Amino acid sequence: MVKIEHRSSFLFGVSFLVAATGIWTWRRRSTSCTREIRTMVDALNHPNVHIKDRQHVNKLIQNFIQGGKQKLQVVADFDRTMSRFKSEEGEIIATCHNALDNNDQISDKFRMEATKLRDYYYKIEIDDSLSKEVKYPYMVEWWTKAHDLLVDCGLTRDMISYSVKRSNIVLRDKTSWLLKELHVHDVPLLIFSAGLGDIIEEVIHQQHTMYSNIHIVSNYMDFNNQGTLVGFKGEIIHIYNKNENAIHESDYFEKLQHRENIILMGDSLGDLNMADGASDSADILKIGFLNDKVEERLNVYKDAYDIVLAADETMDIPNAIIRQVLES
Repeated sequence: MVKIEHRSSFLFGVSFLVAATGIWTWRRRSTSCTREIRTMVDALNHPNVHIKDRQHVNKLIQNFIQGGKQKLQVVADFDRTMSRFKSEEGEIIATCHNALDNNDQISDKFRMEATKLRDYYYKIEIDDSLSKEVKYPYMVEWWTKAHDLLVDCGLTRDMISYSVKRSNIVLRDKTSWLLKELHVHDVPLLIFSAGLGDIIEEVIHQQHTMYSNIHIVSNYMDFNNQGTLVGFKGEIIHIYNKNENAIHESDYFEKLQHRENIILMGDSLGDLNMADGASDSADILKIGFLNDKVEERLNVYKDAYDIVLAADETMDIPNAIIRQVLES
């Protein structure tokens, strides 16, 4: 009888210790989680963060945290979304299409013609007084002429790596953390870009790692057997036809129907359609980077995006939200 009581007391003591340890661990994790959420909330109150409907944003983030990483996927533009808009010195960062500007293997004529195209068409792209329907044919003209220039300049496959090294394209601050953590937690990342897929892959290879969870939809170059550019594969992807591309007709989003929580990141109004192929029941948190003409365009962006990051060259806000989902 004494032995039984002794054993019962021992088991009770162990059980109490385990329970107490569990409560302590839970409290520690809970405190840590609360601290992280508070940090995220503080970040959303930063002056460069603009939210029109905070209640809607809070609800989406709460749903994403409750759903966890198993229900999460990320869809992002590349140029001036995953890459910076300006350097720390205030220099404008190159996009994929002008990554060749500092390549001394390319003729001055190419650079001059490419600059003319950008100077003319970029003003149309960011003119919010014009509708997408009006801008559409201009964007087709711009991309067609830009691609023809690349073919005419005699670009070779070997020039791509050299061009990226010579360019000032750089991933937005803390993008490396984002890429690594999405890979570690097996969260799909769709990079949907009107830029050049070959350049995007090279930038990621040179500045981080091209992980298996990354899927890129973009304009890919077509090289002949000698490695010379002869054209482009498939239809042109420009800034305002991202809802018409073949990715929406493929089974990409269908395979990810269980990942019904989508974080979408872009820097233009055309990027808002990147996840159109997702299920109608999907929740989409839209984060917009407003890089240029902030005062003029802020209200338009606030109407379009859930969260607008004005003149912010970091991934701090998306990372803060994604961290909460991954750790939930």
